[in-house]
Amino acid sequence: MRLYLIRHGRQNSKLCNVDVDISEAGYNQSILLGQRLVGDGIQVVYSSGLKRAIQTAQTANFYWNVEHYMYPELREISYGDMEGLGDDEIARQFADFFVEQNKMEYDIPFPKGECAGDVIRRVLPVFRQIVESHYDKVAIVTHGGVIRCMVAHVLGMDLVKWRTLGSHLENSSITELEWHPDRQRFTLERFNDYAHLTAYPELMRSSWLER
Repeated sequence: MRLYLIRHGRQNSKLCNVDVDISEAGYNQSILLGQRLVGDGIQVVYSSGLKRAIQTAQTANFYWNVEHYMYPELREISYGDMEGLGDDEIARQFADFFVEQNKMEYDIPFPKGECAGDVIRRVLPVFRQIVESHYDKVAIVTHGGVIRCMVAHVLGMDLVKWRTLGSHLENSSITELEWHPDRQRFTLERFNDYAHLTAYPELMRSSWLER
């Protein structure tokens, strides 16, 4: 079984983890994603219940035409008190937190939010349900924090290091896991693959961050 973990398309806001629609760029990213995977034989698509994940899945699924299931457990890691704030305000209010987080001494939760272990505990049951299904090719449209936490878990990493797995994942990027039932574990086959975006620099995250 192959799981295609997909980060949602670009959202309409730069504020932290707000539940908003995807932007025009996000729709274009989702179209390119759908076109890229159209020949891979996607059999079902799962998504979180946040608008940006749902809309990414729906747009890409125009090319796959498969069942789409929403699971709230696949939502982004909770940033707690940081949610709804901009980067500058977050840096100002939570400077002491980031000093502690960057020490990487333990899996520290965001203030009144979650840590990597919390994400894994809620997402793993969904993954177990998926691997027990009859599907072979599954697309899961979720969020950057979720993907990085789950990859750290699959690789057996100390969870305190989940943030070393890419500073940011590109919107609509593909991270692929293969499930081996004989060994009862996943292997990581690719990470943050955004080849479908490289011909469109305006769709790359670096372009968005510069605005």
